[in-house]
Amino acid sequence: MCAPTPPPVAAAEPSARALRLPDVFRRHGVAYRDAHVLTPEQARVLAAIRVCRTAELGGFVDVCPACGFTRQVFHSCRDRHCPSCQANAQGEWIAQREVRVLPVRHFHVVFTLPSELRPLALRNGRIVYTAMFVAASETLQSLARSRLNASLGATVVLHTWTRAMLYHPHLHCVVTAGGLTDVGAWVHTPRHFLFPIAAMRKVFHAVVRKHLIAAYQGGEFDLGGDCANLVEPRAFTRFLRSLHRKKWVVYAKAPFAGPEHVFRYLGQYTHRVAISDHRVVAITNDTVTFRTRGSGRITVSCDEFIRRFLLHVLPSGYHKIRHYGLYASANVNAKLPTARAILEREQPSQAACEAPAAAEDSDDERSRCPECGGRLVVIEIARGSMKAIVAMFMARPPDTS
Repeated sequence: MCAPTPPPVAAAEPSARALRLPDVFRRHGVAYRDAHVLTPEQARVLAAIRVCRTAELGGFVDVCPACGFTRQVFHSCRDRHCPSCQANAQGEWIAQREVRVLPVRHFHVVFTLPSELRPLALRNGRIVYTAMFVAASETLQSLARSRLNASLGATVVLHTWTRAMLYHPHLHCVVTAGGLTDVGAWVHTPRHFLFPIAAMRKVFHAVVRKHLIAAYQGGEFDLGGDCANLVEPRAFTRFLRSLHRKKWVVYAKAPFAGPEHVFRYLGQYTHRVAISDHRVVAITNDTVTFRTRGSGRITVSCDEFIRRFLLHVLPSGYHKIRHYGLYASANVNAKLPTARAILEREQPSQAACEAPAAAEDSDDERSRCPECGGRLVVIEIARGSMKAIVAMFMARPPDTS
């Protein structure tokens, strides 16, 4: 029996469903593009999210030959800045990392970049973010070496936003409450104490400063715009000296209830983007209203909303999740199994974080008609070319005035 002809593919109107971030970009993205200069990364993100789960990206239609049921599904943009695309990626990441988490308490440590360095970071994200990652890792590992004579495990995630989408670069770190010594023993930290905050601040500041000096001396920085006052060597030196008087914000939260909670908790941070779809409350011709913290809401112009979102577009190919020490890729098959074996011998009743049970295969369920239970037939719709979509989005019409 031949399948019925599927209905034409068309995107649903925003009014027929909850508002989403792509709705803002579809309504106001072109106007923003025409009024502002975008980096290649920002242009790609804006163009991709505009067409996420629309006919432009193609998709497929599920058709039931038995009862005529049809269901349209459009492809997602898969951009890592798109909130609609990150939920699935988050779940997959958690499942992969749970297998590796050690059965030991973990601390949550946060390192924040001082506000004075934000203009430099905005123009030189790759350099400054990398300095932060290296500094966080060296801070944790050097203190573990000097105080515990051991190597700990850490997973570090970069965030650049506040709930109001303002620019605020900081690192979330999940850190083992102890480490593995060179002789193959495990050393625990005190129950509610990782390292002195003052010591972490001092090392983090020193390492960031060292990397900024190296980048400046190597001529790597873009010192245009708000950073033009740092071009002269003396000015840059004075600027760095002024940061000595700053209280660099570093804090550590109490350990997690158990290792099984570690990466589920961190998963809240790993694939989060500047704003989630459910926080978009209203879109008008001039403004966007979105939720902040709790019941708070803020209304900004459409231009300002898009500007704030694009502040958080990462450099192309930049890794915002990194693993260090025992959790580093180089140690997954060496030191990590050793540490796990020691910890499980210490506390066999808490032999935590066994490999999660494989999820039941839901492909069969998805392929059955929700109306009659018959077998669905999938009709593919040609996928659009993201490269062509971005190029078309950035091609302004000729000026005929």
